[in-house]
Amino acid sequence: MYIPSHFQIHDEEIAYDMMVKNSFATLVSQQNGIPFATHLPLILDQDKKCLYGHFARPNPQWKDIKNQDVLAIFHGPHCYISPSWYETHTAVPTWNYAAVHVYGQVEMVDDEQELMNSLREMVLKYEAPNSTYKLDQVEPGFIEGLAKGIVGFKIIMNKIEAKAKLSQNHPIERQERIIQRLEQIPGENTLKIASLMKKRLGSTIGDQ
Repeated sequence: MYIPSHFQIHDEEIAYDMMVKNSFATLVSQQNGIPFATHLPLILDQDKKCLYGHFARPNPQWKDIKNQDVLAIFHGPHCYISPSWYETHTAVPTWNYAAVHVYGQVEMVDDEQELMNSLREMVLKYEAPNSTYKLDQVEPGFIEGLAKGIVGFKIIMNKIEAKAKLSQNHPIERQERIIQRLEQIPGENTLKIASLMKKRLGSTIGDQ
């Protein structure tokens, strides 16, 4: 990923947090020599430095992905930045965003217990705390049938790249102007970018 130095995230914990909060990822590998991508949730095991997921069995991506070097892309918030918000017209439109790229090798999860543990973690992550749905309470025969229809895998992470493009290349006054404008626009992405900008700007000012 192209990362100018002022957009690079060096803190691995921040990258992990972005991966957890934006866990519906894009997994890219080679299928018959051609790039192939699947959009799917990936669960981070920080202690083991790996990501767990599963394919639908009819998805051909799993058939030759074992031991491949793959790329998992975690998409954070993003939004358009208009030059009309600046105090000058000698500027161009741009896009602010945050993203994490994870590179690693794929191992298939053949152990039934390991696969079930990853599925259990996934359900616990996405179900509301007060949800009545519990994977352990589902009829065992149904779960066995479900398990036959999926192929579990884990990605052994060997490189993480994290980027937050938050107008750091602009003067502080301009960044503050952008934040004010974003906070006036309804939408989850714009508000999240504004929040990230405020947090980063507050940290920068505090260090001065």
